[in-house]
Amino acid sequence: MAGPTTAERGERKRGTEPARPPGPTGRRRLRLPSPRMRRVLLVSLVAAALLGGGGGWLLYGSQWLRVEHVGTSGTRVLSPEEVRDAAAVPVGAPLISVDTDAIEDRLRRKLPRIDSVDVVRSWPRGIGLKVTERKPVLLLPDGGKFVEVDAKAVRFATVARAPKGVPTLEWAAGRSPSLSRFGTGRLLRAAVRVVGDLPDAVARDTRTVKVRSYDSISLELTEGRTVAWGSSGKGQAKAASLTALMKAAPGAGHFDVTAPTAPAASGS
Repeated sequence: MAGPTTAERGERKRGTEPARPPGPTGRRRLRLPSPRMRRVLLVSLVAAALLGGGGGWLLYGSQWLRVEHVGTSGTRVLSPEEVRDAAAVPVGAPLISVDTDAIEDRLRRKLPRIDSVDVVRSWPRGIGLKVTERKPVLLLPDGGKFVEVDAKAVRFATVARAPKGVPTLEWAAGRSPSLSRFGTGRLLRAAVRVVGDLPDAVARDTRTVKVRSYDSISLELTEGRTVAWGSSGKGQAKAASLTALMKAAPGAGHFDVTAPTAPAASGS
């Protein structure tokens, strides 16, 4: 059996031992932070807690960020006072806690004239109500008053006086099968589509939209002129044909675009 080498004998003579491998577990001793590092960590944690608590108090507990005024914009028929009353914004409440979605829902429910509304926080102490009102495109006579109908066929308000430039809808369906088959709702939507497709010049002169059936809608214009429109389909083609027909026969009293590829004009 071979004995120790010359190098090992020299190591022993100098009182040194060869390096020992790590223990069986191979674990290293964890070094704890120094006292100075522990103080830094403690101060950081305390500062974070103070800042968090201070921020919460500033948003919810202080008098600085509370609702003091409510502004409105976009109103045309409604008054700002009507909008503010319906919104019922909790003045004095923390601005951060105001439920803007609930205010929007409340406004649309209480004021059907409102088509859309955006409720925004105006820091540091205000709430803004940005309103978009519905615009009438048709009027339904109702016992001396008028029900306003918008471009979505929504009946949203009853007014005592007819707004200028808005045509009146005349039901002439009588006992037409269209009335029982489609109902007034669908016929109303068809009339609204016709109004939306009218050329601007014709829309300005339209006084009455007469609905006899789903396929028979006509217009009464200024100066006693009439237009047979037919159904609400092919609206753009009919509008183009009507524009060309009126230019070609400016003195005509009746225009027929029920078949837009073969329009006709008659009368004087």
